[in-house]
Amino acid sequence: MTDATILIVDDQPTNLAVLAQLLQPTYQVRAANSGVRALQVAASVPKPDLILLDVMMPDMDGLTVLTQLKANPVTRDIPVIFVTAMNSSEDEEYGLEHGAADYITKPITPAVVQARVRTQLEAKQARDWLHNQNAFLEAEVARRLAENDSIQFVSIRALAHLAEIRDPETGNHLRRTQQYIEALALQLRSHPRFAATLTDRAIQLLTKSAPLHDIGKVGIPDHILLKPGKLTPDEWEIMKTHAKMGSDAIERAESDNEQPVDFLTLGKEIAHWHHEKWDGSGYPDGLSGDDIPISARLMALADVFDALISPRVYKLAMPAEQARDIIVTGRDKHFDPDIVDAFLVIFDQFVAIARHFSESAQTPSLDTITAGLNI
Repeated sequence: MTDATILIVDDQPTNLAVLAQLLQPTYQVRAANSGVRALQVAASVPKPDLILLDVMMPDMDGLTVLTQLKANPVTRDIPVIFVTAMNSSEDEEYGLEHGAADYITKPITPAVVQARVRTQLEAKQARDWLHNQNAFLEAEVARRLAENDSIQFVSIRALAHLAEIRDPETGNHLRRTQQYIEALALQLRSHPRFAATLTDRAIQLLTKSAPLHDIGKVGIPDHILLKPGKLTPDEWEIMKTHAKMGSDAIERAESDNEQPVDFLTLGKEIAHWHHEKWDGSGYPDGLSGDDIPISARLMALADVFDALISPRVYKLAMPAEQARDIIVTGRDKHFDPDIVDAFLVIFDQFVAIARHFSESAQTPSLDTITAGLNI
């Protein structure tokens, strides 16, 4: 490192001159005659690659200078070689324990100084290279993770869009339910029943996978899916198959991958069980209570709320307050009671989400007084 910068620190001008004369033919040399000045120079540009530091100096000794260098993020990685007349093994051990990279005793031997300096500069160069490589690798990993997240997002939107194409009334339903679930999960993450499950990563995956909940509707015949009226019992049985069809489709996609994909696993749970009810009266498997995955319990409330406040060809939109009262009625029956309680705390957020992602071009106001919906 012939272009390296070395800072020499000594209160004796003669010692500075000797070290400067020895090192200047090979390196760029800067000098400081006190500890205070050394700290200033070390933090300025060009930052030294190595510091030769006298230990015995007035006002601020070398150990104090070293301590302050290590405390400053700008200078803490600069290697320091102590240069001192103290030559006992205890002195050397003390200096090394306090962060010195090496120890040179006075009177100096030119060959020793040059060898020690060269060794420390080569070691620093290797550390800097490794640091740069690590920084590059971290940036590359971050880039690939971002790229992977982007691919996952596009894939989810593409799959969810299939359901939107089949059902023109879906509109912003997917966006709203996605936001509802995130709001509920964030509200519940400190709850004793949910804290272990609703981590930041889990909430992120849950929010990402939520739009897949109705993907199974692509398999429902048009005359049932788009029927402008109440379904017959037989038609309703066919409609209910969309839950399992959705989870089966996701499972087939998941099986093509060598390892499980977290967001697909959650998407499969939500698609399969978001019509289950807390009391066991839901479908397709009649699960009850905590046997229903948390992801599906959250979607159950989000989906029902949005269905109630959204217009359909066979009904008008219900006021948000009326939908809230229906949700409360379903506490301990349709919905997990703690999730209902969280919903009530953040009800205003639900209303704000509904308004933000409303079907403004075709949807009546949330305050429109309307008929109910059989859920």
